[in-house]
Amino acid sequence: MARPTRSSKATVDAKPAASRNTLPGRLSPGMACDTAFRIIARRHLTAVLAQHDGTCRGDPDALHEIRIALTHLRTAIRFFSPMVDDALRSKVWAELKWLNSQLGMVRDLDVAIERILAETGGELAVIAELRHWDEKRAESHRLLARTLQSARYRRLIEQTSSWIERGPWATRRSKMAIRLRRCPLADHATAQLTEWERTLLRKAKRLRKLDVEKRHKLRILNKRLTYSLESLEDLFTDKSLTKQKSVLKQLRKAQKSLGQLNDDARGQTLAASLNEAAPEAGIRFLNRKREKKLLQTASTAYRKLNKAKPFRCSDLTPDAEPED
Repeated sequence: MARPTRSSKATVDAKPAASRNTLPGRLSPGMACDTAFRIIARRHLTAVLAQHDGTCRGDPDALHEIRIALTHLRTAIRFFSPMVDDALRSKVWAELKWLNSQLGMVRDLDVAIERILAETGGELAVIAELRHWDEKRAESHRLLARTLQSARYRRLIEQTSSWIERGPWATRRSKMAIRLRRCPLADHATAQLTEWERTLLRKAKRLRKLDVEKRHKLRILNKRLTYSLESLEDLFTDKSLTKQKSVLKQLRKAQKSLGQLNDDARGQTLAASLNEAAPEAGIRFLNRKREKKLLQTASTAYRKLNKAKPFRCSDLTPDAEPED
């Protein structure tokens, strides 16, 4: 169980850096990229902290939300690379990746248990099997709770918050560094979204030929594009917002299908660790008909996305000058 004093401390530690400078409440197209990065990164780090206590208590929904917030934060760091690629970036990234892996094990077990319950209901035949899954989940959660109450976690939060606000990236004096920080958000966003869209759609053409690992990488590309669009919602005009929502609808459809395929693969791996206690567990995650249907859904979504031509400069509200 979580210790309130520890979790509260983790939450408080990040606040001083986050409240030191007053930033605009919304993004705008002419805003300088360094300001935009701080706004977006703060939002997602705050969202991570908001789900800390619930995750420590074992709430599956809080765990899901903290992972989403963490992925949003990591996506923001990628989105504003190379502006933020300084001497500390790799260390911050490694620690965020470590935290994500700690959260991922318990989340994978939650998803696997939900799948078993949904497909079998209250069948007596699976009660013994579920007991083994629940025991593994409880053990993994105990380890996760310790992680979230650890000195390493608190340092991660403090270091990440400090780096967002005043990391070396923010004070480098080279002409390139200054240009990247002052670049209007609309210009950077258009270029980055277009590049990520092009890469995603090119790789999606081979979706049915991809193995599990490459399919997972495609899903990561899909997430980056989806989460970046969500973070940049302030930039879209009323007219283009409808178009953006249509694009997000297709991205989310593909992401959901690829996510379910990845969950099945992870379920098989987890089931293998229960082999002695529940030898039939892995069979539940092998379903060729389901796999074919999910691939079809994702493929259709990508075809529609390809026709939408989503990211153009005209989709963003014009703004005269970069803001400081």
